[in-house]
Amino acid sequence: MSAWRSMVGLLALGLTTGCGAAPEVPAPANKLAMVDQGGAPPAPKAPTPAVLPSIPEAGPPLPPLTYEPKGRRDPFAPVPVIKEKAGLDVATTRLVGIIQGGQLLALVEAPDGLGYILKPGDVLGNGRVTDVTMHSVTFAVAGQAGQHEPNLTLRLARE
Repeated sequence: MSAWRSMVGLLALGLTTGCGAAPEVPAPANKLAMVDQGGAPPAPKAPTPAVLPSIPEAGPPLPPLTYEPKGRRDPFAPVPVIKEKAGLDVATTRLVGIIQGGQLLALVEAPDGLGYILKPGDVLGNGRVTDVTMHSVTFAVAGQAGQHEPNLTLRLARE
């Protein structure tokens, strides 16, 4: 029990001495000690002037910048507009294969060698896939104005 009392006593002592009160600064014992030998109070110091940054001198002019293309195009030159070539015509494509999974998918190759994986409802060039079977893919080809849409069927080549 005495250990408990000593601990509480130390805690109370710490709280009273360390409560955050500012320490007192003793006042000068003699006001005459502040007066210099002439009997007058010390003169206040003059405020120091603000220091402004110095402005640097202008240097020599820089050489003009030039662009060295080194085989690249000038990024500031206007880009020439190239007319788009006509869209892909499904009549020029060929059926390369059929993928069998959750649904049948058609592997179609364009004349430029690009391949497309198509399912019913997909659009390729001027045609929309309407049906994919194990050996063929059928497109509904967009016709001229006033004409109905003809169908085009591509079949796998039998080797």
